[in-house]
Amino acid sequence: MKKLQLSLLALFVLVFAACSNGNATPATSGTPAQQVVNGFGTAQNHVHSLVILPDAQQTLVLATHYGIFRSQDHGAHWQETAAGPNQLMQGLMAYSLTYNPLNPQRLYVLTQIAVVPHPGVLGLYTSDDAGKTWQMSITTASVTSSSIYFAHAGNDSPSQVYIYLTNLGPNGLKVSTDNGAHFAQAGSQLPFGSLLGMLPIPGKPGHLLVYGNEGTASTSDDGQHWQVLKDIQDSIFEMTTAGAGQPIYARGEAGIYASHNGGQSFTLVTQTSYASLTVSPQQPDMLYGKLALGVYRSSDGGKTWSPLPTIKGNLEVLVADPNNAEQVYLALSYPTGTYHFASNSWQSITPPA
Repeated sequence: MKKLQLSLLALFVLVFAACSNGNATPATSGTPAQQVVNGFGTAQNHVHSLVILPDAQQTLVLATHYGIFRSQDHGAHWQETAAGPNQLMQGLMAYSLTYNPLNPQRLYVLTQIAVVPHPGVLGLYTSDDAGKTWQMSITTASVTSSSIYFAHAGNDSPSQVYIYLTNLGPNGLKVSTDNGAHFAQAGSQLPFGSLLGMLPIPGKPGHLLVYGNEGTASTSDDGQHWQVLKDIQDSIFEMTTAGAGQPIYARGEAGIYASHNGGQSFTLVTQTSYASLTVSPQQPDMLYGKLALGVYRSSDGGKTWSPLPTIKGNLEVLVADPNNAEQVYLALSYPTGTYHFASNSWQSITPPA
């Protein structure tokens, strides 16, 4: 139990950096910072999530501690669409950004306190126009007395979304079929006391993988029955896949695992555990990962890795370019920054102040 509590605490530190969680009072009071360093705000700003939508514009949506930003021209221009001054979610940080592959226009994001006092209402928010505009789906207070740990779009329908409530333990996985307006128990009790994340398997409605410090489990019937995977004995922190029928990759304490049978079983492919793992939708064996000081690429499903050119800064989130396997996007923190790796070099797509 002590190991589990420490691991959960470490995850919050990694995901939210110096952010508040649960019902804790955030450190920042009033207006965050004085000097704007770029179009993402001050040097205090940092990244929680980045998604790249598989649309013609290759829309980028960035959830940060002080605002949600959107670009629909490959990062050439950015617009703050929420959580900024006089906007919905004002005073709140945005995290756990996710979109529904069955309808990539449909996004979800969770909020927590960024500054005090704040006019924003904590909860799950949704967008039906690829992040241009946002609406409240449900307040945090209506589903839990604590906080919502993560959100993830489902694979059953374009309006399905899951949330996980840590304080409810094995009963904490909830599902909505109306874009988050109402939630119910997602199947039967989980086999674990706590989750770190989940992966609805693309192209296989009702097939889910859940994971955390206690292991990994799968279901093929929307959680009515769960099967614990015996070939993963350690903590799993993240799962990703290129799409329907493609390999599933998991990064954990022991390294990186791969499944080639839809998540029924996994094999350890490397003992090095990279953070912020992402896979190319164009080439399912092309993986990108980062360590503290660099970004690495594998072209053989994670067996061997080579470094990309060095880039300075606090490397935070990697997302593979959906249209080019040789390219990847990178978000930096403190201050927030964005880069695109193309033509064997990093190109800044951070907006000017």
